[in-house]
Amino acid sequence: MLRILHDTKIDFIKSWRIALGITAAFIAVGLIALVLHGGLNRSIEFTGGTLIQVEFAKRPDVGVIRSTVDGAGFAGSEIQQFGSDTSFTIRAATHRAAAGAPVENTAAVIQRALEAKFGKSAVHIARTESVSARVGDEFSRNAMLAILISLGITLVYLAFRFEWRFGVAAVIATAHDLLSTLAFLAIMRLEVSLTVVAALLTVIGYSLNDTIIIFDRVRENMKKARPEPLYDVLNRSINETLPRSVLTHVTVAAATLSLLLFAGEVIRPFSWIMLFGIVTGTFSSIYIAAPVLLWVEQRWPRTKGGKEGPSTRSASAPPPRPSSPRTPVGAR
Repeated sequence: MLRILHDTKIDFIKSWRIALGITAAFIAVGLIALVLHGGLNRSIEFTGGTLIQVEFAKRPDVGVIRSTVDGAGFAGSEIQQFGSDTSFTIRAATHRAAAGAPVENTAAVIQRALEAKFGKSAVHIARTESVSARVGDEFSRNAMLAILISLGITLVYLAFRFEWRFGVAAVIATAHDLLSTLAFLAIMRLEVSLTVVAALLTVIGYSLNDTIIIFDRVRENMKKARPEPLYDVLNRSINETLPRSVLTHVTVAAATLSLLLFAGEVIRPFSWIMLFGIVTGTFSSIYIAAPVLLWVEQRWPRTKGGKEGPSTRSASAPPPRPSSPRTPVGAR
């Protein structure tokens, strides 16, 4: 059997400050991009209106497309290139017929205007989507509710399976994944659709699974006869699960990269989020969940026989490894 990264002794916890600084800077850049762009690039499913994908026989001038759509009575519509230089998407608000135009659906009005400008044989409507503003608001609420429920159930599950310290660390790590993914969405200006929400929920599950595997090994190592400090237990547990993590992440990344390169524009935002989720999920399991668990253990140590646990020191963050021996977990 192929064995990689076997019996490593990497001190992951030691670099938590550097890792925290990198992820904090990335999230800050994402928040700035979010403010500059006026929010996330939400799809028609959340904003309401009509989306039209148009295929042209030859490369058109975007300015001509925009002026044609404006002239049809849909000023301010969003026009984007979609894959090839002959394919475009048009996002228009609720129908507002131009003066003298018959009242009909948005897609028909825009199609007629484009055919009149470029020629009927030069314009092909590949797909249309229409969502009311009320349905869009409902989608937004349900998406947020699904994410919050998933976090709540996760906290309860980990509290029962392990203990509350592990649950708090896992939820904080998952919250980091959500923030970093939102920052990624803002920086890349990816369209937030129901498919992207599904990718977000998948990333949450993927990251939690990775965290739970490490925490499960931590619990096993803490139950062994030879007591040792939690700092060493965390590092040893991460190193012991490292071969499994590398093989799993590389496999999932290869499949996701195939979707990103060959699945087309519709599935591309989903693929981007999944690929980024592999990175941020692995990062948070090692550099967020583990240091937070260590900090919680120092702040609220376990007790045994009425005595304090591994540390009586109140610390604001996990300390670097000291050279002197540490007190074992659960012992005095």
